[in-house]
Amino acid sequence: MTDTTEKAASTAAGAVAAAAPEPAPPPRTARLWRGLTPWLFLIAPLALLITFTYAPIANMIAYSFTDWDGVSPERHYIGGQNYTEIFTREDLFQVFFVSGYYLAASVVQIVAALYFATILSFNVRFRNFFKGVLFFPYLINGVAIGFVFLYFFQDGGTLDAVLALFGYHADHAWLGTPTSANVSLAGVSVWRYMGLNFVLFLGAIQSIPGELYEAAELDGAGRWHQFRYIIAPGIRPVLSLTVILSISGSLSVFEIPYIMTGGATGTETFVIQTIKLAFQFNKTGLASAAAVVLLLIILAVTWVQRRLVPDDKVDLV
Repeated sequence: MTDTTEKAASTAAGAVAAAAPEPAPPPRTARLWRGLTPWLFLIAPLALLITFTYAPIANMIAYSFTDWDGVSPERHYIGGQNYTEIFTREDLFQVFFVSGYYLAASVVQIVAALYFATILSFNVRFRNFFKGVLFFPYLINGVAIGFVFLYFFQDGGTLDAVLALFGYHADHAWLGTPTSANVSLAGVSVWRYMGLNFVLFLGAIQSIPGELYEAAELDGAGRWHQFRYIIAPGIRPVLSLTVILSISGSLSVFEIPYIMTGGATGTETFVIQTIKLAFQFNKTGLASAAAVVLLLIILAVTWVQRRLVPDDKVDLV
């Protein structure tokens, strides 16, 4: 009896559903507006992106094939002569060796940022205070940092005064030789940009579920094992991102060496050289070619890095 009742009820429900009219499709105008709505929101950002990013890049590429001086309304097409000059003149390409100092400094920067982020991710006293101390240098304007450390490293400056308190009297200028100057400038970059990597690492570490740490502690895992088997695999995408940013940043250093030394004493970077070619020697075409070369190098390094370390999805469970 029960089965018969259930069958009758289901049959009646099916009949009612079949008898119910199907909803009418939305009007064509409504469907059109529904498809256009996302693009309406994208008009402003796309216009800004094209105007201030892609259009200047296209102009830069076009200028790189001319002998334009940046002032004259006339531009003469010279083909690939600018690129040939860049790759054949040693003085134009030799400045890339200066980037090696900043590349080594970026390794120190990443290691230090990862260390502090790991320590402060656990329950440490005054950890919020130390977070602010580590991130504060990144908030300071780069020009201000350049002038502060310019007086810090000058003869008889702050660094010499501090070393004199410990009985060490420096007999050379910290910015007077290429090696000491580049090491000093690279050290400033570590101090300034470590806070950014620190925040990225800290956010990635705190996004790891806390249950994994509790399970690891129950299994007797110490801090080192938690870092090796939980933290390191969990922040691998962020670590890959910081490596890309560090490599591209070391190749395009400009602000700190330009303010502190102006590129003198063997501290000239590729970007400083490009700026001088464009605005000091009025060789905008050659400077544009140099900028295109730098862009291609950064893209190539990024592509190689992404191929060697693919951004796979991390599953710690």
